Amino acid sequence: MKKIRSYFKENTRILFIGKGIIVGTGAGIIVSVFRLLIEKISENIKSFYQLANSEPFWLIPWALFSIVVAIFVGKLIKNEPNIKGSGIPQVEGMLQEDIHYSWFSVLWKKFVGGVLSVGAGLFLGREGPSIQLGATIGQAVSEHWKAPTYEKKILISSGASAGLAAAFNAPIAGLLFVIEEVHHGFSPLVWLTSFASAVTANFISQYIFGLEPVLFLGKILDIPLRFYGWLLLLGIFLGIMGWIYQKCTLALPDLFKRVPFPIYFHGIIPFLLVIPIGYFAYDILGGGNQLIVSLPKEAFSLKILVILFLVRFIFSMISYGASLPGGIFLPILTLGAILGALFAKMVGIPDSYIKDFVIVAMAGYFTAIGKAPLTAIILVTEMVGSINHLMPLGLVSLVAYVTNDLLGGHPIYESMLERLVEKEKIEQLERKTTIEFTVTAESLLDGLSVRDFPWPENCLLISIRRSGQEILPHGDTIIKFGDILVLITEYSQKNNLRKLLQQNVYQKN
Repeated sequence: MKKIRSYFKENTRILFIGKGIIVGTGAGIIVSVFRLLIEKISENIKSFYQLANSEPFWLIPWALFSIVVAIFVGKLIKNEPNIKGSGIPQVEGMLQEDIHYSWFSVLWKKFVGGVLSVGAGLFLGREGPSIQLGATIGQAVSEHWKAPTYEKKILISSGASAGLAAAFNAPIAGLLFVIEEVHHGFSPLVWLTSFASAVTANFISQYIFGLEPVLFLGKILDIPLRFYGWLLLLGIFLGIMGWIYQKCTLALPDLFKRVPFPIYFHGIIPFLLVIPIGYFAYDILGGGNQLIVSLPKEAFSLKILVILFLVRFIFSMISYGASLPGGIFLPILTLGAILGALFAKMVGIPDSYIKDFVIVAMAGYFTAIGKAPLTAIILVTEMVGSINHLMPLGLVSLVAYVTNDLLGGHPIYESMLERLVEKEKIEQLERKTTIEFTVTAESLLDGLSVRDFPWPENCLLISIRRSGQEILPHGDTIIKFGDILVLITEYSQKNNLRKLLQQNVYQKN
C-alpha cells in the first residue's frame, strides 16, 4: 500500500488523470440526467401543442401554469443569482477568483431551473448549464479533498470539459473549449485532467443516448473547389452577422432594465411569449437541434428562411436576456445553420450542397461570436460525425474570425464576465493570490533570463513548471517557450498583472 501511495505521489500526471476520471464520472451522470429530462419534457410539451391546435382552450390553463413555473424559477434565481444565464462566465469567474459561490446551491438550482427553462421550449441551450454543472462537480471534489487553489482550478476546468462532452457527445471539443476559451493557454495538467474527464463523461452519455452523433445529417458530399469563393463570402457574411449578435446580446441588460418588475421575474416574459410560437410552429421550439437536422431535408424557401432566422434571433435574445438558466451554444449553432442555408439559396448553390453550407456556417457563426475557432471546428465535426469538411470549416471560421475582429468584436463570454464582475461589485481584499501564465512562442519572455524582464511591483515569480518538472527560479534562470509561470501578487492587482504579461506577447521581433 505504501508503495502504491509513493508511486502516485511521484507520478502527478497519473494521479490527476485518476481525479479527472472521478470528476468526469460525476459530471457525466449529472449532465446525462439533465439532458434526458430536458428531452422528455420537450417531447411532452410538443405533444401538448399538437393537442392545443385542435383544442385551443387548453392554452389558457397552460399560460397560467407557465407563469407559476416562471415565478418558481425566478425564486431560484433570486436565492442564487449565479445560476443566471449559461453559467460559462461564472465558471471563468471562478477560475479567475472573481466569483465565489457554494457548489451545492448552484448545482441543484441550476439543474432544476435549467430543466424547466430549456425543457419548456424556450430558445435556450443545455450546453452552458451542462458546463456549469460539470464545473460544480469539479469544485465539489476539490473541496472534499481540501485541494490547494491550483488543483481546485484544474478540477473545475475538467468538470467544465466533461459537461460539454456529455451535453453534445463531443469530448475533443470539451477539451479544446477549456484550453481555448477558458484558460487561453496550454497546461499539461489541465489538458490531461480535462481530457480524462471529457472521455469519461462522453462514455456515460453515449451509453445512455447511443453512438449516433447529436446532429447526424447522413451522407455528406465534399464541397467542390469551385465553391470556395462563395465560402470566403460566407465567412465575411457570418463575421458581420456574428458582430450584430454580440452587440444585441450585450445590449440586453439595458433593455430589460425597463421591464417594470424585478430581474428575477423577467422569465415570465419568454415563458408567455413562447406559447404562440409553440401553437403555430412547435417544431422550432427549444435549442434547435431538430431544426438543424431538418434544414437540408425540407425545401425551405428564401422567405421562410428569413422568417425562421428573425423569429429565432429575436426570441433567443428575449429568452437569454431574461436571465433564465440556459445557454447560447446551440441557439448560436442553429442561427448559423439557418444563415448557411439562407446564403446558399441567395447565391444559387444547388440543393444537394445546402447541407455542406449548413455545416460550415455553424462553425463560422460560432467562431465570430465566441472567438474560439478550434472549439467551433471540432465541436461541429463531432456533432455531425464527419471529418470531410475540416478544410471548409477552417476557411470559413478563419474569415469569420478576421471579419469580426476588424469590426471590433470581442469574445462574447469574456464580455459577459466583465459585466458580471462589475455588476457583482466584488470587494477586492488586499490578500495574496497566485496566477499562472503560459509562455508562448511569440512572447517577449521566451529566451529571457528572469532578471532581464521588468516585472511589475507587488509581484513575485515563485515557480516555473517545465515538462512536468517544478523549477525554483533565480535571476539567471532562462524562461523558455512552453513554461508555465506561477506568480504571486495582491488580489486587487491580479488582472493588471495578467494584462501586462499578455501585452508583451506580440512584442517579440
